[in-house]
Amino acid sequence: MRASRSLAALIGVASLGIALTACQDQASGMVVAHTGARYVETFTNPSIRGCHPFREGVTHVKNYTLSSMLLYTTPDCTVPPGGSSIYVDMQSSDQVVPSYGPWRSFSFAPE
Repeated sequence: MRASRSLAALIGVASLGIALTACQDQASGMVVAHTGARYVETFTNPSIRGCHPFREGVTHVKNYTLSSMLLYTTPDCTVPPGGSSIYVDMQSSDQVVPSYGPWRSFSFAPE
């Protein structure tokens, strides 16, 4: 009887581990984008995979998620020649430098 309890406990722990891993497909929280004082868009619990384009270029991004993100000036999360992406840590924000241009997309940094 002892072996079956141990097996049941092992199965329970494995199931919990699989469930927690599945939950990591989303960045818990919100990403809020503005242009000046004007609200543009909010992403709630966005996928941590892929590229997320903004509806229009934004000048201020607040990362209220539990994941770090990268901001891009291109709509497809690519870095143009001579350009770069900007790293925004979890629970922080970034405002574009006027000479850099507006943010057009974001992705989540690999963890």
